Amino acid sequence: MISTNVNKSWVAGLIAAFAASLCCITPVIAFLGGISSIASSFAWIEPARPYLIGLTAAVFAFAWYQQLSKKAKTVECDCEAKPASFWQSKKFLLIVTVLSVVLITFPYYSSFLYGSPKQSSVPMSQQSSLKWAKFAVKGMGCADCTKHIDGELSNVPGVIKASTSFEKATTTVGYDPKKTSADSLKKKIDQIGYRATIVQTK
Repeated sequence: MISTNVNKSWVAGLIAAFAASLCCITPVIAFLGGISSIASSFAWIEPARPYLIGLTAAVFAFAWYQQLSKKAKTVECDCEAKPASFWQSKKFLLIVTVLSVVLITFPYYSSFLYGSPKQSSVPMSQQSSLKWAKFAVKGMGCADCTKHIDGELSNVPGVIKASTSFEKATTTVGYDPKKTSADSLKKKIDQIGYRATIVQTK
């Protein structure tokens, strides 16, 4: 019975850890795999992330308690216990626990997967002709979505600089009006899975 409880615990913990990181994993998958439309599919999970992390910690604490108490009971009764299968062993529980930690901490190291967005240089004589557009952006699940948006926009011909703020839910883009427009940039943001509204152009 204890082995069954441990198995159920690590399964529940792994699911909770995966769900907690899903809002940050999908933009990376979209960026690396070119499946841009899925980028914000799980952004709605972001508000529940702290609770899912807490649930994961509680579930694994219970699983480890069950695993260690099982060993203590075997020693206490001085009886020969049946050898546990790998799936019910402490080693496997340790592997699953480490995997859950890797998933939960994903937002803190995933930025390395994006690289740096391209920055185009403009001669001083042409800088006065540049235009800037500010967009309100919905659908960002975590701070790493900003790198996804900036990276995609920097590939648009005519874009000089793109800067996205997760806290303010905005994107500011400097661009050459001869090569692109605010409407085209809005469509690009929408195309990669977010919802943009033009707030200001100048």
